[in-house]
Amino acid sequence: MSTVIFLVDHNGGKVAKATGELATFAKTIGESVAVVFAANPAEIVTQLNNFPVDKVITVSGEWEKNGPAAVAEGVAQIIAAKKPAAFLITSTASGKEIAGRVAVKTGSGIITDAIGVDKNLITTQSVFGGSTTVHAAVTTGVPIITLRANSIEPVAATSTPTIEEFAATISDSAKLSTITSATPVVKSGRPDLTEAAIVVSGGRGTNGDFKPVEALADALGAAVGASRAATDAGWYPHSHQVGQTGKTVSPQLYVAAGISGAIQHRAGMQTSKTIVAINKDPEAPILELADFAVVGDLFNVLPQATARIIARKG
Repeated sequence: MSTVIFLVDHNGGKVAKATGELATFAKTIGESVAVVFAANPAEIVTQLNNFPVDKVITVSGEWEKNGPAAVAEGVAQIIAAKKPAAFLITSTASGKEIAGRVAVKTGSGIITDAIGVDKNLITTQSVFGGSTTVHAAVTTGVPIITLRANSIEPVAATSTPTIEEFAATISDSAKLSTITSATPVVKSGRPDLTEAAIVVSGGRGTNGDFKPVEALADALGAAVGASRAATDAGWYPHSHQVGQTGKTVSPQLYVAAGISGAIQHRAGMQTSKTIVAINKDPEAPILELADFAVVGDLFNVLPQATARIIARKG
């Protein structure tokens, strides 16, 4: 049976939802092996019992303080020792940096921003604004694959994985940069943008008024996103920007309100399972991408949708 290792994404001691997706992908290929880098791995390991995990490799120590360089070095050592069929990691900014470093250290090929990988390690990517689907495979070394969050529904499982402690070392070169402090993002009470199953985004058409967007998001239990035009105008924080130069999302439902659908924005949300667009311009590019389109003023459409949703829930 092929062994697939994946890196557990955890922040503040809580395992990210995307980790369950990696475990699901790994299990469809073969033996699912989670890798945990943490000062106290035990508190992370217990959370993995809800995912399809066959084995957990723990690496103790203060890995976070040296950032991606140190983690990549540890992962490369595990790959050299275990010789897995593939290494999977979530397509976050740090995830892609770790993946790139691991690929160099192991002399392996890398595929980024995949939305799927099958049992033969053939990946699926959606590119050029969703107009092209690419299937690819790594032909050199151990396939290093980064996967977008929300690309698959994580399988719920009750597992009792075996635990192995791995003694990895950090070279002096990986200690050249040190993270001295980190300030957690202030939580708004809404889901994290990159992990949310539903995202409601606003663009230039909001004219800076995101209240209808936020109201609909709260009714749906969704995260709030924004186009680059909206964030550049100072209407919404840049941390909520969806697009090529912002965050990449792949929710089950994406609602685009007052967003024209420029290629920059489409690159960040094109893999959403269902796309609903609301725009006054019947020629807006986003309407071509949408599964459901409403030609109308978002200030009329969104409040009505919000009221109906609240009524149905009540």
